[in-house]
Amino acid sequence: MTHTNRRRFIKASAAIGAAASAFAVPQVVLGQRGANDRIRIAMVGLGGRMRSHIGSLAAIAKQDNIEIVAICDCDQSRLDTAVESYPELAGFKFKKYNDQRQVFDDKDIDAVSFSTQDHWHALQTILACQAGKDVYVEKPPTYCIWEGRKMVEAARKYGRMVQIGTQNRSNPNVREGMQKLKEGVIGKLYMARGMTYKMRGNLGKHRAQPVPPGLNWDAWVGPAKMVEYSNFNHRRWYWNSNFASGDVANQTVHDIDKIRWGLGLDQHPITVMSMGDRFIPGEDDDADTPNTQSFMCKWADHKVLVTFEFRHWYTNSEANMRDKYPFVAENQCVGEIFFGSEGYMIFPDYSSYYTFLGPNNEPGPFKTEAKSKDAKAAGQLIDWTSESAPHFSNWVKAMRSRKHEELNADVEQGHLSTSICHLAKISCKLGRSVHFDPKTERFVNDPEADKHLKREYRAPYVIPEQV
Repeated sequence: MTHTNRRRFIKASAAIGAAASAFAVPQVVLGQRGANDRIRIAMVGLGGRMRSHIGSLAAIAKQDNIEIVAICDCDQSRLDTAVESYPELAGFKFKKYNDQRQVFDDKDIDAVSFSTQDHWHALQTILACQAGKDVYVEKPPTYCIWEGRKMVEAARKYGRMVQIGTQNRSNPNVREGMQKLKEGVIGKLYMARGMTYKMRGNLGKHRAQPVPPGLNWDAWVGPAKMVEYSNFNHRRWYWNSNFASGDVANQTVHDIDKIRWGLGLDQHPITVMSMGDRFIPGEDDDADTPNTQSFMCKWADHKVLVTFEFRHWYTNSEANMRDKYPFVAENQCVGEIFFGSEGYMIFPDYSSYYTFLGPNNEPGPFKTEAKSKDAKAAGQLIDWTSESAPHFSNWVKAMRSRKHEELNADVEQGHLSTSICHLAKISCKLGRSVHFDPKTERFVNDPEADKHLKREYRAPYVIPEQV
């Protein structure tokens, strides 16, 4: 860190320290909303994934009484170019905020949709709940297991509708496939396997550089450890353990969530064993989360086996889920396989399922979805707006009914699924199996593993014990 940057950092830290108790919001719970009242939504975090949020809500607004009334980002350049980046905003009158606390304080805002970095999701959700806002938050909802329970507590305490961005839960074809599993289309289930084989390649070098004008780097870093700014952090934070869990909770949480759903697993696993590392990184690659990892899980009351694997380099396919049924783009093998006594079923993407029955793998029931013209033009196998729109519609419906049981991906479901990813992360880090108590959400006689249940938060961005 240069002397100039150090002085700026010390000055900023002193200001933040003096206002440490100020990073909070009034704990106000709004009254009941009428079935037809307008729902006013703010959008926080203007990155790539936000295109799906804004596109989906703009489409829903044509039929439902909802409105985008505010956008927020700590990077002023993103606020300035928001309409160009998200053309669907052109139909709305909205405020621009560069501090999310302004969103929480705004009494005209009923709900907040977050598309921010993983390390921010839990604190943002809790603060929004305390301010009386309903929440849609991207996956993975947590950085560590402890955060998930705090999110659930906040949602229940303040009566908020918190939907996690595992949008597979709302796709009609996926829901049909899950119902087929429940009905026994492939017989008695004994195992499920998930995989994420995507070419990530070399992820680049951390090179410290001046913070760009208009970016509040302290707010961006938030609860994480303060580090010097670099384009590697701001653009490729998924693979930086200070800000995220890497691929063990990035794409993986979608697959694990569907596996839990299909197998009817409504508790934490009791044993997880995982191995992985960063292979072929190269001297100019500073990513520090595994790019190849496998794990297995065991439950107490369900005689099923769950396995998962991800890798970032060239690989074979499984069950034709790359060669015949590719995910999003060519040469990507991502999905789940359910194994039963009468056959197997695959979910190769977010809107399809296929079954194969008997010793000759005869095709059974299936359902798929043709991609839209826009998706075809973009070379995508999934239209990201249309695949998320049903999930946002479900959130809006629950906001009107005030029944969290109607959410397809309620915060507690997100906590259960993401915790499996964190258990695999901890097992891999410790280099051994871990044994977990689902009731206490602590490890069994394992103080070393317990140290990883919660992260160390940077003041004033601290999640309190009592939310």
